Amino acid sequence: MKKIIITALSCIFAFTSCSDMLDILQHGVLNYNTYYQTDEQITSANVAMYLEVRGWEFNYMLCKNMLSDDFYAGGSMRGDNINLEALNEFTFDAEESYIQGMFTTYYTLIYKANVILGHVDPDKGPVARQAIAEAKVLRAWAYFDLISMWGNPPLVDHELVPSEYNCPNGTTEELWGLVERDLTEAIESGALAEKSSVNDRSTWRVTKQFAQAILGKAYLWQGKNLEAATQFNAVVNSGKYKLYEGNYGDLHLCDNKYYCESMFETNRTFDSNNTFGNFSLYYLMINWRMDKLNYPSDTPIMNTGWGFCSPTKDLYDEFVANEGAAGYRLNQTMKTYEQIQTELGISVKSNIINEGLFMWKTRVLSNERGFASDFVYNSDALWMRYAEVLLCGAEASLASGDSDKALDYINQIRARAQLAPLASVTLNDIKREKRLELCGEGQRFQDLLRWGDAAEKLANNGKRYPLLQPNGAIIYTTTGNTNYGFKAGKHNRLPYPATETRLNSAITQNDGY
Repeated sequence: MKKIIITALSCIFAFTSCSDMLDILQHGVLNYNTYYQTDEQITSANVAMYLEVRGWEFNYMLCKNMLSDDFYAGGSMRGDNINLEALNEFTFDAEESYIQGMFTTYYTLIYKANVILGHVDPDKGPVARQAIAEAKVLRAWAYFDLISMWGNPPLVDHELVPSEYNCPNGTTEELWGLVERDLTEAIESGALAEKSSVNDRSTWRVTKQFAQAILGKAYLWQGKNLEAATQFNAVVNSGKYKLYEGNYGDLHLCDNKYYCESMFETNRTFDSNNTFGNFSLYYLMINWRMDKLNYPSDTPIMNTGWGFCSPTKDLYDEFVANEGAAGYRLNQTMKTYEQIQTELGISVKSNIINEGLFMWKTRVLSNERGFASDFVYNSDALWMRYAEVLLCGAEASLASGDSDKALDYINQIRARAQLAPLASVTLNDIKREKRLELCGEGQRFQDLLRWGDAAEKLANNGKRYPLLQPNGAIIYTTTGNTNYGFKAGKHNRLPYPATETRLNSAITQNDGY
């Protein structure tokens, strides 16, 4: 009997010992309830938000520019990128990959913001309070785009549990309420960064003034013009920003970072030890279609590019009508085929989808290419310029009855463009200046929606496309689309991606898709 008891006890101890040895904590798994305690841990969550924003650039810029009247899809030939063509010509449906990509990245950022807002204790100190304020700004920014382009997307203001995964559409009041509340609380928190002076190039984080600008845009979209003007005026009166005074065409060069006009940008570094995930495919997409061009060996333009976002003559003609063919801003924004021949020695060697115009302000220089590759590593994603604040401020001021302020703001834009000042200002003046000043920067489509001009301005998108020949002649060819162009009542809102509606039975698809 004694031997049996000892043997049994030995087995129990052995089992317990083995069980303890197998009870090993998983490495690389974070417990949200205990992780966000130190400044370092909180900062890591914050960095994840900024990396997500930087990743927006490709879908965000290409999708928004293709939905405007400023560009053709371009590429090497018809069918080179059918997704961009579908966006540009308004033949897309709910399966469109760029729309899916943009929608997904907005909600990914919202999720990462919600992690911070749900797990970071503001009593932990200034790092925690800044992270919370920045999370509110970035969440509101994502929702501004979702509301203005999709209408009534699901409102997700916390981390969801499985029973909440099927989120219905939010209401307009709830959604704008979240945006206004997030931005107001962040602005009033005193935790957001601010530049020390107009020439401070060290402030890379979301600032109080950027939050005020987004809040101003949210008010402007809702027709709350006086409230919008108040926010834009606050940015101007801060004295921390001004229009860039160098060559206008250098605004977007890779080495021109955090300059006086930059309201917010996310950075990339030219680091040979950190190349993966630190390059801009977008800049390669929009650089000139170099395999279709003859160019000298010492050309200042990077000799690789895929030629998407080819400017329209309609955009060029509006520049000419506003400032003449020799206009300073026009010639710092785009070049004609004749100009690239005479100024750069570059010519077309085979037909290219192009209307005889080449973007200059978003050009990629030869010394900006990557390490033994054609990617661009040193280009920051520039999300807002002070010029947009002035133009939105002009619109809000005019609509709220302060025409003197509106005139002052728009004449600042015109002075930098080397144009004579206006004696009075109309909404059409502001619309024109905004199109020309911000072309290629992803604002046009939402502006056309807000102004109610999209159906008129985008009606013929997709009717035909141009082919530029080596001799400079342009042949226009029909796309073959029978249902091209913006359709009122349908394209006022983008479709919820089909993958979302398949997974979320509670969401109601927008009309027409």
